[in-house]
Amino acid sequence: MNKNTAPPAITIDGPSGSGKGSIAKRLANYLSWHILDSGALYRLTALSAQQQSIALDNIPAVAAVARSLDVEFVAGSKNQPVSVLLSERDVTDRIRTEQCGSMASQIAPYKEVRSALLQRQRDFLKEPGLIADGRDMGTVVFPEANCKLFITASPEERARRRQLQLKQQGHSVKIAHLLREIKERDDRDMNRSNAPLKPADDAITIDTSEQTLDEVFQTVLAIWQEKQH
Repeated sequence: MNKNTAPPAITIDGPSGSGKGSIAKRLANYLSWHILDSGALYRLTALSAQQQSIALDNIPAVAAVARSLDVEFVAGSKNQPVSVLLSERDVTDRIRTEQCGSMASQIAPYKEVRSALLQRQRDFLKEPGLIADGRDMGTVVFPEANCKLFITASPEERARRRQLQLKQQGHSVKIAHLLREIKERDDRDMNRSNAPLKPADDAITIDTSEQTLDEVFQTVLAIWQEKQH
């Protein structure tokens, strides 16, 4: 894809709980662009495989599931998460559980699964532009993106945020358990052989550990606006 003729893209990579999803949604709404939650594609694949009683280590079968997904993302209102539609049915809450996230992390390293989803992800790049949220958006999926960001935060802060989110949903989970899960997932994501989690060479890294969402958004917006000059 020629970067001079392709629609603009902003990639936002980073670990779970860093705030990248919230920033991606705000940017999509602010710019009136399309949005891609690539992590949801892996969650959807894992969930669909589970529902079909397909073992997650059955790589060819899981890849076939990935190729058959009918997905749409809707940025929605300010206080709501990005809605995920599978075959026109809202499955947002079903794929946001810790279990589903863990399953997604298990299948993400599979080369066949990543290959099946690669073109699907690139097809989301349409006018007027795309905000791509994930773990390898700037390194693999959209290497020619106009602006690349890597959003991160300490594991402890990410665990605290997740605990607060779960509490608001009526769930009680010990922070030590969440912290252990986050560290285990980070280790899998950063050390996998296929598309490991890391900043693109030309990405700008933002640590959100001690920043509010509004502060991070203003920083990201300033970076994007600076790149327009």
